[in-house]
Amino acid sequence: MTLPATADVVPLWFDSPAVDWEREGLPIGNGAMGAVIFGGVERDRIQLNEKSLWTGGPDSKQGYDFGVPPNGNQHKALAKTQKIIAEQGRMTPEAAAELMGRDIKGYGNYQTFGDLYLEVAGEGEVSAYRRELDLTTGVASVSYRQGGISYRREYFYSYPDQVLVVQLSADQAAQLNINASLDIPDNRSQRFVRQGSSLTVQGALNDNQLTYAGKLTLRHKGGKLQVADADTELHILAADEVTLLFSAATGYAPKYPSYRGANPEPRVNSVVNAAAAQPYQQLRERHLSDYQTLFSRVALDVGQIEAEDTTAQLLANYGQGNAAADRTLETLYFQFGRYLLISSSRAGSLPANLQGVWNHSNTPPWNADYHVNINLQMNYWPAMVTNLAETSEPLYAFIDSLIEPGRVSAQKLLGARGWTLFLNTNIWGFTGVIAWPTAFWQPEAAAWLTRQYFDYYRFTQDEVFLRERAYPAMKEATLFWLDALVTDPRDGTLVVSPSFSPEHGDFTVAAAMSQQIVAELLRNTLEAANILGDTAFAKQLIVVQAKLDSGLRIGHWGQLQEWKADLDDPDSQHRHVSHLYALHPGRTISVADTPALAQAAKVSLNARGDGGTGWSQAWKINFWARLADGDRAHKVLSEQFKRSTLPNLWDNHPPFQIDGNFGATAGIAEMLLQSHTGSIALLPALPSVWSKGSVTGLRARGDVTVDIAWQDGKLIRASLLAGRSGELVLRDYGYKIAEADTGREVTTRSKDGIIVFSTKAGKRYHIMPKALAAFE
Repeated sequence: MTLPATADVVPLWFDSPAVDWEREGLPIGNGAMGAVIFGGVERDRIQLNEKSLWTGGPDSKQGYDFGVPPNGNQHKALAKTQKIIAEQGRMTPEAAAELMGRDIKGYGNYQTFGDLYLEVAGEGEVSAYRRELDLTTGVASVSYRQGGISYRREYFYSYPDQVLVVQLSADQAAQLNINASLDIPDNRSQRFVRQGSSLTVQGALNDNQLTYAGKLTLRHKGGKLQVADADTELHILAADEVTLLFSAATGYAPKYPSYRGANPEPRVNSVVNAAAAQPYQQLRERHLSDYQTLFSRVALDVGQIEAEDTTAQLLANYGQGNAAADRTLETLYFQFGRYLLISSSRAGSLPANLQGVWNHSNTPPWNADYHVNINLQMNYWPAMVTNLAETSEPLYAFIDSLIEPGRVSAQKLLGARGWTLFLNTNIWGFTGVIAWPTAFWQPEAAAWLTRQYFDYYRFTQDEVFLRERAYPAMKEATLFWLDALVTDPRDGTLVVSPSFSPEHGDFTVAAAMSQQIVAELLRNTLEAANILGDTAFAKQLIVVQAKLDSGLRIGHWGQLQEWKADLDDPDSQHRHVSHLYALHPGRTISVADTPALAQAAKVSLNARGDGGTGWSQAWKINFWARLADGDRAHKVLSEQFKRSTLPNLWDNHPPFQIDGNFGATAGIAEMLLQSHTGSIALLPALPSVWSKGSVTGLRARGDVTVDIAWQDGKLIRASLLAGRSGELVLRDYGYKIAEADTGREVTTRSKDGIIVFSTKAGKRYHIMPKALAAFE
């Protein structure tokens, strides 16, 4: 049996330069740094980012208190809120915020680093213009003809060499006349030093004196370096080829409470000088080796073609009757999500924020921060299943960095042990509350974050990671809830109070989302405690679990209730469907194991409709996939293209917000493979429009790599590569299983709709429906 190793991925491309950063720019990045390519012929703008360049924080002129009272605590405010809700049953968000919210200062904003401008001399009409981003290489390019000469530019951000690389060439000698300049915003000091073919800028933000540095070096083949008119420029005449190298850094370090590290200038100098010692082709090959190792692991084929339309045309024409073109956009979008994650989240950097790593403003929407009531978590939904585990490391490092300030918030705001945070955080350890009534109180955020930690273990079976990284964070998040839960006098259950269902309704006791998240935290922590032999803590958790309100109720119109009281409005189409957390990303509700709850979740989803903002639609794709309704999941994906996707395929909240990209990519994978319940389901929610296709390289929990091929909407063959020895559990749809190397059929045992069989690490197993012919 042979499955295709690759499938065609068309590039993103435009037939004109970008005018609008948000709608038309092409993003490249290496995790810590990013750039957006405009591709102008005579003046090219390359907008630059360094992810730790933030205003605010401990040294902000505005002052900063991490969102918690610098002196004293807010225990009385919490007790008063709980008393009002206990007596009245509910409380308006405005009233709750007045008691428990805090006016924040010095929170800060993610900053643009600035712009690299290239002025390129040329004469004559421009033709054959093409600006593209090749996802298979992670290289953007611009090509055109002018005055009988063919010009080409290539752009990539290297992770191994930590530099932006821009290569300019022409098919005739001595045709490149280029002026390169750096433009730095005026909300910071700036000192430029030009020395030979290098240009360095350094300074500090006015608000908090965070130091920064950037270095641009120009190398050329042929031509002559000229003395530029300004210290912010480099000028080359009559070159055959030109290579520009740029890198940036700041004095930030993820160290509570100061968040300051070393002077960034020596590091930037060292990085750029090391890159400048390598030929362009070597830099390119090192980038390709690193990038393609990650990107090429997964290939998806659902019938795409080598479409000639621009990306904007593919999007505009989606759903207009050209099925092959629609499949092309869908596979492109899936792989674009994987590309964005690789480009905005690599080890050694901060995690992907609300805009990944790309931001052209000093006052971006929602500060371009980290919202932790779904958005940061959604950014990492595709990481494990689409075989990009390495991109998760910045998330885990960030979670680790939040624990110490999170302990302060737990104690001062709720009088509890352990750690937590609420709606949002920044790079400065903000773990307190803000004063926005409909989105400030979400103390379950730490519990939600640590589920990503435990899911990493479930995918990899890495017990060292579980013991040293995941479990300590999970245990402390659990300790917080052992103290923060209260007893509901109505039924004696342990509940969250006050509790809120984002971002609508009143504050109540035991909103479904709150209870479901806490229940899952306790379940995961108990499982981890048993694995690691922490028997004393496991016994505590068993006692608490028995008393905990599950947050799972079916209401009077058949819906999954959003609140403990049956308050749901069947006419509400609010974008948040948070009370379905137990369906996704949780694992409590499933079609196979809890059919009544799954049906109630379906009723709730139908009532809310298929609309919403980009991230909301992306979540609904995953919901419908978990409900085994591939056609409905695909319909929501189609709606996301029509309503919430920009011409460059960035997700549109609006404005641009990257979580929708990541959520939809995860949703597409969820249609093809699921393993959250402990058993592997192949093609659990295959849409009818994907009647024939294949996918290779997806990952299932249990350390398994999965390839699948199907025809006429049914599986024809699959392949499982076991990363570890042990037992695998597979949903039984009449499969037979054989060892790939010998062809011998594997002994299995079947029960209650599942197949269990033993595997050996490193061995591949072939799967085929029993009705088909023998294994190839």
